[in-house]
Amino acid sequence: MSVNKDIDHEGIVELVSENMAKVLINSQSACAACHAKGACSAADQEEKVMMVPVNGQQVFPGERVKVLISKRTGLRAVAFGYVYPFLMLMLTLIVCTSIGLSELSAGLIALFSLLPYYLTIYLLRDKIGNSFTFKLVKTNFDL
Repeated sequence: MSVNKDIDHEGIVELVSENMAKVLINSQSACAACHAKGACSAADQEEKVMMVPVNGQQVFPGERVKVLISKRTGLRAVAFGYVYPFLMLMLTLIVCTSIGLSELSAGLIALFSLLPYYLTIYLLRDKIGNSFTFKLVKTNFDL
């Protein structure tokens, strides 16, 4: 039994320029694939566009491909997006309440403490973005 170390998403190549492909990925929650999604307002579906290096492969607009990212890299993205800000928020909230601030003040300070974090993430977006590498794999089937 082999363990897959990649997360993959199927997509359609929208545009190819130089060594990059613009891939449209249709991201959907589990309930979006449900047969009763028309009667349920919980179903959500979102299209995402990614720029992925083609690495010498010849791909064409309209072609179905898979975009791969390692699970480890995916977990690092989750940590940057959710875990670190949550820990920062909770730590700030605990410190503020332990020094005697009111709950309202502690809550507001905790929320505003996330501004420097997200500002830093925004300013370093190119450097952080370059550390996440995606792979493009052609699929052998068309729908």
